[in-house]
Amino acid sequence: MKQIALILSVISFSFISFSGKAQEIDTLKREKKHSVTLAAVLSAALPGAGQVYNHIAMPKGKKKAYWKVPLIYAALGTTTYFLISNQSKVNALRKEYLGREESGLLFIDPAYQQYDNNAILTLHNQHQTNRDLMILATAGVYIINILDAAVEAHFVNFDISEDLTLKIRPTVMQGYSPGLSLRFNFR
Repeated sequence: MKQIALILSVISFSFISFSGKAQEIDTLKREKKHSVTLAAVLSAALPGAGQVYNHIAMPKGKKKAYWKVPLIYAALGTTTYFLISNQSKVNALRKEYLGREESGLLFIDPAYQQYDNNAILTLHNQHQTNRDLMILATAGVYIINILDAAVEAHFVNFDISEDLTLKIRPTVMQGYSPGLSLRFNFR
């Protein structure tokens, strides 16, 4: 009976030690590599989220990604504001021109009474061009946000230490030609 208890205790202790090692190995396997794709997808879903994801993953002392979020929203807000503003001007000018054409009056909206029909068309075209440029600018800011998150995700674990150096010094080559000497140190 004592032998059976001894054998069961040895077996149980061996399972505990094996499960502990398996848990250590499993923990090492679960340690995730920082995902570039996830950073880009997060920024595509919610602008700035990829930058926050990169900021959280960076080691202490190198965190610097969060400050871009207000800039992203300021740029998106500004371009969207001008897009909406130009679109409302386009609609107002279109309404003014069509109202003049249908009614035969000189002006419909007192804000445009100093403009003739050709000036209204010119203003309409200018605001329409500005609206189209703001659509491109908004899309550009959105795409740059995604690209920034993806590029920065590549550099989350990038090593910038004193051991990585480039030294440029003047030298004389072949005894009489001046030149530059480049020296790279990699750890």
